[in-house]
Amino acid sequence: MAQIEVTRTYVQMERASQLRPARSDDARVRIERALECTASFYRYLYREVGARYRWRDRAGWSDETIRAHLATPAVAVWVMSVGGTPAGYFELQRHDDGATEIVHFGLLPEFVGRGLGKHMLTVAAEQAWEGSHRVWLHTCTLDDRAALPNYLKRGFVPYREERYTVSDDPPT
Repeated sequence: MAQIEVTRTYVQMERASQLRPARSDDARVRIERALECTASFYRYLYREVGARYRWRDRAGWSDETIRAHLATPAVAVWVMSVGGTPAGYFELQRHDDGATEIVHFGLLPEFVGRGLGKHMLTVAAEQAWEGSHRVWLHTCTLDDRAALPNYLKRGFVPYREERYTVSDDPPT
């Protein structure tokens, strides 16, 4: 089986003042914390947002594993909707060192390319800064080509890069 070389880039903000916000002027756009996120909805978001980008690390999680993960006080899932329709999500996780990671971030395929990612990233960073001293995430060359430029335009700064390979299996 063929392999694909991937570059993973870690980016961070060390001060909240680094954030360069971008807002949507569409009054139908809402971003809310999913306080009662179910395992099936979490799986739906993860699968639909991540399928094109080979997100696989949580694909095999059981409902019990997802529920336990979501019950962790350090984890928060936020959902963006447009006119009541889910359009994307982000997951935050506060780490023991006081930093907050934007663990997952992305849009459903039908909402890609509409400028919504800028607004959602602004909100994700603002929420991540609540009580945090550093906000970070990683992206890779399997992600949408607009991902890294969006992170950089919002004020994130690269601090580490690594290369690895993955199987060339088609996305699930």
